[in-house]
Amino acid sequence: MEWKGRRQSGNIEDQRGASPEGGLGGSPFGRGGGFRLPGGGGGMRRAGGGLSFGTIIFLVILYFVLRAMGIDMLQVLEGGPMNMPGFEQSDGSQVPQGSAEEEEMKAFMATVLAETEDTWNGIFQASGEQYEEPKLVLFNGSVRSACGFASAASGPFYCPGDRKVYLDMSFFDELAHKFDAAGDFAQAYVLAHEVGHHVQNLIGVLPKFNQMRQRMSEVDANQMSIRVELQADCFAGIWGKYTEQKGLLERGDLEEALNAATQIGDDTLQKRMQGYVVPESFNHGTSEQRMKWFQRGFDSGQMSACDTFSGSV
Repeated sequence: MEWKGRRQSGNIEDQRGASPEGGLGGSPFGRGGGFRLPGGGGGMRRAGGGLSFGTIIFLVILYFVLRAMGIDMLQVLEGGPMNMPGFEQSDGSQVPQGSAEEEEMKAFMATVLAETEDTWNGIFQASGEQYEEPKLVLFNGSVRSACGFASAASGPFYCPGDRKVYLDMSFFDELAHKFDAAGDFAQAYVLAHEVGHHVQNLIGVLPKFNQMRQRMSEVDANQMSIRVELQADCFAGIWGKYTEQKGLLERGDLEEALNAATQIGDDTLQKRMQGYVVPESFNHGTSEQRMKWFQRGFDSGQMSACDTFSGSV
């Protein structure tokens, strides 16, 4: 995929290195705590409670030492976020800079997200609607969302409660090496699928499904979940079509996405993990279904072609 040099989305929340209990935002020295100067007995404080001359000198020296390190203590004492060298500020969270490979992947994800924004802004505007762009939260290890706590093992997910997509980028290593689905367009397909869930949330599909499944049996809920997931695949295909029309696809890109759809089909995953399949437990769709609906969205470029709720899938 030709992506370098293109617009990158600003809707990124980089929480890599943050704690799921609240992260590194807020108080920079732990939950519930503030910045505490070195304590101790005697000579640093007068008996009457005032500061000694030696304490004042110490504080002045400390202030300039920290300023030289790039830490503005006035900002910290006023309750603002603390910026430190080698850390990146993103929506109040400080996260360590990753490796060059990680930073390139972040840039790629920001570019793909921007392309989805262009696609869905255009589609919604053509219908006289306003598209609300989702946030993409990058994390490693674990994260807390409006949908609850999640670990990297959960894989990428969309939370309708806060309208954010969550992604641990180590997932792509697993996608490539464990599930034989390498390639940048395979990675882009994963993000476009999650953005597809956001579109479903905006048009009312997810709220209706979440309401209905409370009254469904597990088997019926799984069948309805398959239709929801396949529609998100179809919406990802629509994004792929717009990307192709911009001339951004390279030879083999479409095949990468279709291969990824194949490798993460319920039947293929179950065969790989347990050696047999249990169709009643499927909740995302078979490999054939996932390829079919991504391809349908790609071929048509139309939301009307993505009605997975009428007839068979």
